[in-house]
Amino acid sequence: MDAADEAVDLLLDSGRAPGDILVLTTGDQHPWAAHELSFGEASYWAQHDAGDDVFYAAVDADRAGGRPVVVVAVNGGADDAVAGALTRAMSRASALLIVCGDPQRINGLMAAGV
Repeated sequence: MDAADEAVDLLLDSGRAPGDILVLTTGDQHPWAAHELSFGEASYWAQHDAGDDVFYAAVDADRAGGRPVVVVAVNGGADDAVAGALTRAMSRASALLIVCGDPQRINGLMAAGV
């Protein structure tokens, strides 16, 4: 999760607009998502729909639409679920996909055909 947060910071520092970035997690929710969901799903998804800030969601949140940049934090989940998540994340990223997590695990999944 820390690597994903660092990636977001670097993207913003390089001039990427906050609304261009979607952060997805494969395990526990990002603390930002958990905090925002505490105010209710309607408020949380309204922020997504506004599209003017970085948005954090679980990778299986089908409502999270695509954005130019998708950052995936591989922070849990079974290998088959993560492989599916990476495939879905690729389809959501129109310009750049960044995958953060254990390189050995991610490379193994990529070699398996993701």
